[in-house]
Amino acid sequence: MTQRFILQGLLFLLVGLPATAFVEGAEPWPTAWTDHWKQPLDEDRPLQIIHGVGPNQATVDGMQRYRDAGLGGVVCNVSFDHYLRSDDHWRSFVSGVDACKQLGLRVWIYDEEGYPSGSAGGLVLEGHPEYEAMALAYDPTQNDPFIVRPSYEFTHAASNYAALRRYPNLIDDRATRRFLEVTHDRYWQHAGEYFGQPIVATFTDEPSLMAVNIGQIPQDVQKRVRVVDPLDANVTSLPSVPWCYDMEDRYRERYHQDLMAQRRSLFVGDSDEDRAVRRQFWGLVADLISQRYFGAIQQWCHAHKVAASGHSLYEESILHHVPLEGSAIQALSRMDIPGLDLLTSDPAAVIYSGWLTAGLPASAAVLTGGRRVMTEVSDFQQKMSKQGPADLVRMQATAAWQAALGVTEFTLYYHIGDRPVEASRAYGDYVGRLNAILRPAKMDQAVLLYYPIWDLWAEYRPMAERLSVAGQSQRAKQIIDSFNQLGQRLQRSQVPFVIIDHKFLASAAVEPNGKLKIQDHLFSSLVIPESAELPPEAAAVVDKFRKAGGKVLVDAPDAASRSKEKLIEALKPQYRIAPAADEIVLGQFSRDGRRILLLVNVAEKDYQGQLLGGKGPWQLADPATGVVTTVEPGPGGEISLQLKGRQAQLLVQ
Repeated sequence: MTQRFILQGLLFLLVGLPATAFVEGAEPWPTAWTDHWKQPLDEDRPLQIIHGVGPNQATVDGMQRYRDAGLGGVVCNVSFDHYLRSDDHWRSFVSGVDACKQLGLRVWIYDEEGYPSGSAGGLVLEGHPEYEAMALAYDPTQNDPFIVRPSYEFTHAASNYAALRRYPNLIDDRATRRFLEVTHDRYWQHAGEYFGQPIVATFTDEPSLMAVNIGQIPQDVQKRVRVVDPLDANVTSLPSVPWCYDMEDRYRERYHQDLMAQRRSLFVGDSDEDRAVRRQFWGLVADLISQRYFGAIQQWCHAHKVAASGHSLYEESILHHVPLEGSAIQALSRMDIPGLDLLTSDPAAVIYSGWLTAGLPASAAVLTGGRRVMTEVSDFQQKMSKQGPADLVRMQATAAWQAALGVTEFTLYYHIGDRPVEASRAYGDYVGRLNAILRPAKMDQAVLLYYPIWDLWAEYRPMAERLSVAGQSQRAKQIIDSFNQLGQRLQRSQVPFVIIDHKFLASAAVEPNGKLKIQDHLFSSLVIPESAELPPEAAAVVDKFRKAGGKVLVDAPDAASRSKEKLIEALKPQYRIAPAADEIVLGQFSRDGRRILLLVNVAEKDYQGQLLGGKGPWQLADPATGVVTTVEPGPGGEISLQLKGRQAQLLVQ
């Protein structure tokens, strides 16, 4: 059972005050802060995901519905009917975009018919079967155990809620060029005058490499999914790795070795040579997909005055990152607005895997000098389990913890008709208030958590069965378990952190004062999972960082980091809450010389306690009510706080 906790002290839900009131005695914020807090800007509000712009939405009155619901725009696409090929549907789409422009609503383009993105509803492979996702499969029962074959059966392309259809090869540069030609170029052809305003971004949804068995969706649901390409019952599930037409050439070009002579090591073997081959192969795959898919889309977007955004698949499992995109950090770093998919509106998800799901894109933004982070959020799990739709309080708490971790762009799969328009409007105001303060602010973390993908490349073992940690090496299990435990300990101890891989670590600058500088962020501590080994370039930076006075903590079975209390004691974070509570989330930011904290109680029950280290004075702001008041710390710098169940509060120094 999830433990429930409660925050302590002053609660400023003052009866009778208007929803955007400043309490008497509160020091005023800068004028822009106050104005945008009282009346959030459209650009700070959520966007509604709609699929197809039909006659009901293609007018000012039709789009006004979303503004009336407290939203600031839409994520939309041309109708899925005769996808990308109907002049009537294109006219409707353009009319809807024009209506958004008249209303001041933002528009993001959703780039696929359903998901996963990359196929353009099947048009990429139409007439070009050579662009299909391919795999090198391994069958040790055969004299020649290796076979290159299409990667469809047993993959995400054949197990999703949208459609069963064959899928393009994202490490084939020809396939991505075709995708851009039939999708992005057509949007530009029909609506180019609107790019930049109101069309500001494109959204790619769960693109991935297909050479892995991720399991089946529930059978009762699978029967209702549209089948475009029938499955071949004669295809058996085999351990597989992604492949493309020039894989051998690219491997030889980079490593000066013959991949075909080493290919058995991709599937079996525990020698140093076997691990080196696997590490080299997956490092190449990670570069190919980040350059040939995510990078190609980003380059197109930059050339057409919009941002590239979206999210990947299986963000919550670092093991899956290897076969699905090589490296989540590398893939997300090629997005201007990296994102996540959150299928639940249970706020407590953050203390389990949500910290990783949101932490990855937020970290990618920090590592690349960005600030904007996208979420595709819904109450899908609640509705599928007959426990939904989610209520407003849970929706708000789910938004708040994501904002605490760095999310700024909220794209919604919540159905407007599931709740009164007043609730939708209140949600829009809530997100708008959070963004009014946090979106222009800088994320302010002091701790780095090492992302051990370099090690998992060497350890990863392809499986015929559904991919699981149980089928991996003992070292892989140790690394994955340690990484997950460290992330949870930091999150549950209110220690904001950034996830960093070996590439970004190797390029970091060591400051004389014992800080590690990445972009305009300074970090004082690095936490490394058990059994992780840094490549030479990253290890050299870490050694220099340690010698300059930086803290480097390495997890081990007998290490202090195995104890949450000792880990936090070693890190000495600036802010602590007492008593300790796993279900309090802390986000730390700075803006215009002011420190900003966002505290979120993701538990059902109230929590009472103190925030330690909060020298003030501070202003306490409730995004649900708009009420702001001044808080004076105690003699030791402690702040008495109170958070009801699912409540969030902003503290501005």
